[in-house]
Amino acid sequence: MEPKRIREGYLVKRGSVFNTWKPMWVVLLEDGIEFYKKKSDNSPKGMIPLKGSTLTSPCQDFGKRMFVFKITTTKQQDHFFQAAFLEERDAWVRDIKKAIKCIEGGQKFARKSTRRSIRLPETVDLGALYLSMKDTEKGIKELNLEKDKKIFNHCFTGNCVIDWLVSNNSVRNRQEGLMIASSLLGEGYLQPAGELSKNAADGIAENPFLDNADAFYYFPDSGFFCEENSSDDDVILKEEFRGVIIKQGCLLKQGHRRKNWKVRKFVLREDPAYLHYYDPAGVRAW
Repeated sequence: MEPKRIREGYLVKRGSVFNTWKPMWVVLLEDGIEFYKKKSDNSPKGMIPLKGSTLTSPCQDFGKRMFVFKITTTKQQDHFFQAAFLEERDAWVRDIKKAIKCIEGGQKFARKSTRRSIRLPETVDLGALYLSMKDTEKGIKELNLEKDKKIFNHCFTGNCVIDWLVSNNSVRNRQEGLMIASSLLGEGYLQPAGELSKNAADGIAENPFLDNADAFYYFPDSGFFCEENSSDDDVILKEEFRGVIIKQGCLLKQGHRRKNWKVRKFVLREDPAYLHYYDPAGVRAW
């Protein structure tokens, strides 16, 4: 049987010979990663086996190049990929980590419903609850939190989430709040920020969500970013990625001078409204 396709899309990949960064159509399979020059190509340019591989994210080997992750194979070969924005990188990283874990355990990759695994009542509407949590007046307040000499922007703590659920009468007690918060986390309405909350979400802790003042979380479209000893240029660059994402995807764009057409990744955001697109190196071009 053909290995199951788990995720696919354009990422910017660092070349192994000339060290140039070029957009590639990347396909995550159950046992490896294939990458193509174009989505329409029938044969891949290369394949990365996942068995025994390790993943590093975030990878900060390239200075100001953001949203990079690294895959190291059993032969100690490093493969670097760059996403256009934080949420995209984290989505790839979660699926790759899970694929590697499934290979180690001899299991098939499957997306399990958090609602079924936690036995969440059918009457609970996670989407509606998420919108209430994001309400600018009555929802959870987004803050800039500091831990281990890092600033986590547009974040909130785990115990603040449980406090809000209890005070909003969404749950009867904190234990029930943990169940709801874990469901929100599992369905992608909340994202972990920082090692403590990420380790819990990966299954290292007893509960995937932590009712803890040191565990940080954020809304996926909040413009979250983490900074550490950043220069003024870094802060300005990261500020450009703020704002709610309205639409995103790859389009062919005609050049201004040569009139040639190239693949570009576009991200349309609001508040403030602007449209970004990325050149082959993954750097914002406009």
